[in-house]
This record gives sequence, structure tokens and C-alpha cells, in this order.
Amino acid sequence: MRRLVPWVFFLVSSASALALGCATYTQDLDRARGHYEANRFEQALALFRVLEHDMDSYSLPEQAQYAYLRGMTDYRLAGLAPQGTGVADPRKGYRDNARHWLGVAAAIEKQTPGGITSEQKGRLTATLDDLNRDVFGGAEALPESGAAPAEGAQPADPAAPTEPAAEPPTL
Repeated sequence: MRRLVPWVFFLVSSASALALGCATYTQDLDRARGHYEANRFEQALALFRVLEHDMDSYSLPEQAQYAYLRGMTDYRLAGLAPQGTGVADPRKGYRDNARHWLGVAAAIEKQTPGGITSEQKGRLTATLDDLNRDVFGGAEALPESGAAPAEGAQPADPAAPTEPAAEPPTL
């Protein structure tokens, strides 16, 4: 009996630690959401970056919320960042991250609906359309639906000639 008591205590404490760990992730996600909703985007992003490594601890609807909020936070920060030039443009990094995370949110929501509200879906679609223009060009480069081009489609190269090059004159 004496040998059994330490093992029972160990099992019970381990199970309660696991249960508390899950609650902590959810509480942290709620706290990050609160920062986002209060327009404290830097604080929200700091929490999202810490939580990123434990994203698999969330349920699928929570993962969709995490990805949506993380993407929208980056998108909002891109709008606040000063414009740089070329590679040194801080907005580009935020916009790239926003596009990634919003794409993750859309994929999770497509696979397992219910994690994102209808209002968030509308905002997600509009924001992804804006971010996709960075990659695929203006609105005319997007298909009728406004979605990204099909998988395997190559973005238009703005430096490519629009007409075939004229043959050099023969001598």
C-alpha cells in the first residue's frame, strides 16, 4: 500500500497539470484576443508569438481563431508601420505574415467549419483579397471569384514583355 500512494499522487498531479495547461492556453488566447480588440496590436502579437509553438494544443476551432487573430494582428500592424523602401519595408513582413496566417485560418475553417464567425469570414475574405494582390498583382490578375489563382498557376511577371520580341533585322 505504501508503494502505491506515491504513484497515485503522481498520476493525479500529472492529470491535473495537463488539464490546467490546456486552460492556460485558452486563457492566453482570450487575453491575446482582448489585446487585439482593444487595438493593442503589439501586445497581442507578442502573446501570439509565444503561443505559436503550442498551437497544436488547441482544438480545431481554437486553431482557426488563433490563425485568424494572428493574421489580422499582423495586417493591422502593417497599416501602422512606416513605409520603407524595398527589402527594408517593415510593412512587407507584416503583410506576408498576415497572408500566411489568414490562409491557415481559411484552410482550417474550410476543413472544419465553425471556428470563425460569419463576420470574421467576410473580413477574412476581403483581407486575403487585398493581400493576394501583393503576390498576384492587381484585381485584374485575380479570377472572377476574387480568390487566389489555382494551385500551380504562376503569378504574372511585370517585367515580362507583353508582346513577342521583334526579330532582329537580317543583313
